[in-house]
Amino acid sequence: TFGAAHIEQGDMRGEDMALAATFYGITYQNNYDPTQPNNVYYWQNAYAMINRANIVIAGLKTVQPSTALTQAQIDVYEAECRLLRAMAHHYLLVNFSRPYSDNPTAAAGGVPYRTTAVTGGASVDEALKQGRNTVAECYDKIIEDLNYAEEKLPDTRTGNLKITRATKGAAIALKTRVRLHQNNWAEVIKEANKLVPTAAPFTSPVGAYALTASPLGAFGSANKSNSESIFSMENNDVDNAGTNGAMAAMYSAVSTNGRGIVLISPILWNQPFFPAGDLRKAASAIAQDTPGSAGKGGNFTRKYPDVTTRSENAPIIRYAEVLLNLAEAIARTSTGVDTRALALLSAVRNRAVQTPADQYTAASFATNKDLVRAIINERRPEFLAEGLRWHDIHRLAQDADFKQADGIPSKAAIAISNFAPLYTNNSTTTFTREPAVPYSDFRFLWPIPAEELINNPTLAKQQNPGY
Repeated sequence: TFGAAHIEQGDMRGEDMALAATFYGITYQNNYDPTQPNNVYYWQNAYAMINRANIVIAGLKTVQPSTALTQAQIDVYEAECRLLRAMAHHYLLVNFSRPYSDNPTAAAGGVPYRTTAVTGGASVDEALKQGRNTVAECYDKIIEDLNYAEEKLPDTRTGNLKITRATKGAAIALKTRVRLHQNNWAEVIKEANKLVPTAAPFTSPVGAYALTASPLGAFGSANKSNSESIFSMENNDVDNAGTNGAMAAMYSAVSTNGRGIVLISPILWNQPFFPAGDLRKAASAIAQDTPGSAGKGGNFTRKYPDVTTRSENAPIIRYAEVLLNLAEAIARTSTGVDTRALALLSAVRNRAVQTPADQYTAASFATNKDLVRAIINERRPEFLAEGLRWHDIHRLAQDADFKQADGIPSKAAIAISNFAPLYTNNSTTTFTREPAVPYSDFRFLWPIPAEELINNPTLAKQQNPGY
């Protein structure tokens, strides 16, 4: 799930990446059911990771500290497992439960939050009876796990492990995301302030995180060693070379030897907040296909260019997200156009938007709501092809001011035969679209897998309505 699927599925549930084939058609066209492999494997693999974490934690509880393995080291291992456990549960909530803003204390609205190792015998029997927690209970447990992780994890690690092994900064960064999903702006600010100085240059006192100079500075050859990636899942040429669902395979153009399947949607490309001169649209960031021998044409990201060994780490969270999380929380709690929120937004945006006329100033916004809207908009080109679009659609689904769509937005149609001429930098450009799905529709949520319902009589009574 977290080697690539969390990214690809997160993009295919949204509208900013388009689909040129049927590979993710079930997700893209919202035709999932309790037996479809995409959502079934997402559930199963996430819980498999959770259970492995719980098994390790249970084993650590039996270890007697020694000079070879001190209590502090034992605590670090547990903290690492608890961070992974919290992260996996949050991704499950974003796909299988309604957002926190929609009745978080409703019975069985969340997912089963599993903290007990399932190893056989009685533990299996007990697990097969566990039902869904409330959404609020799940978020409380996520924060509890991340608080423990923050307390026990090291500030940093050496080499690539700084990115691919959990750290204090990763726990704090993930808390800013989780709190954002709760609309708990005060807690977003509290957590983010641990990583973000009050003024530029924004270099974190924990982990020394900083934005890279280039908008793609955390990708490509720098994917495994850069100042911006806080936490990523490791991929390498041994475990990923033959994986046809790897990020480089899916997101890369045919012209660069990728499969040409997931491309940048003209819906995003043509937005006015994504100007023509944006460096995230430059040739260094985008590969173009022409229709015919190179698939359906269109513009593809260069974030994952290693099409040979497909070894890029899968990003979970970057420092740019922490800055924008903080900017949004500050702007939402301000009475006017807050200068720090604007500075945080500009730090992310202006490394890509270098034409002064396209950059924001305080005069660009009449109210703090206008600033919040710009921050939310900026997340779309900044995190394209990183799977975060669905996170924002989900958390904002009931927001009175910043709802992204009434449910799942319409998307560029799979049937489009030539995407190339649709990139006009004009938001009024029309083309065939997949239909939107209203928030009230049962398809806003994925179904609990049929296999789970067969084995667990409690969950069998708690399937998401409509399935």
